[in-house]
Amino acid sequence: MTAARSPRAPDAPPRPGLRERKKIKTREAIRGAAYALVEEQGYDATTIEQIAERAEVSPSTVFRYFPTKEDIVITDEYDEPLLAELAARPADEPWTDSVRYVIRKAVRLAMTEQPEITELRARLVLEVPAVRARMREALTGIGRTLAEAVSGRTGLDPDGLEVRVHAMSLVGGLLEATVYWAEHGHRDDYADLADRAIHVIEHGLPAAKS
Repeated sequence: MTAARSPRAPDAPPRPGLRERKKIKTREAIRGAAYALVEEQGYDATTIEQIAERAEVSPSTVFRYFPTKEDIVITDEYDEPLLAELAARPADEPWTDSVRYVIRKAVRLAMTEQPEITELRARLVLEVPAVRARMREALTGIGRTLAEAVSGRTGLDPDGLEVRVHAMSLVGGLLEATVYWAEHGHRDDYADLADRAIHVIEHGLPAAKS
């Protein structure tokens, strides 16, 4: 049986040190350069050398931060803080409510701080097979972290089949919501699509219309 967590909001995380702030600044410069070049000339035409030149770093620096070009466009600084916030949600809150809260917060952040980049990333996941494949691979790791969060909430084995299936269903559903959003020209509310994905995982398919 797990100990109940405090229902209070977690304290604000400490401000990163100078070294970490420099790393974040470099990652953001590389991402910004990559997104600008992709918008200008397309994903396939954009090279690591061009990204490095635009970001004013060396190609080896780009590879030190991002092992592949796909990693540049699918990653951001939100994952770790949001997963930590998910783990810190009140122990008596229904699990799907906790997930919905954190996903909505993630979408709000993305659409408020980086709306154009969020839309571009979704379009690249839809249109570029290499980006979509790398996104699926990355989500496997996030799914494992989610399984740990489920285990902490329920006491179930994080490596148990049921927990793994549940966690991967969540990340897979959110990926499909992202693809659907891009397919429909970003007309729908992204947060509502994420809600609908979670609802299907929680309740199953809706009844067919007669």
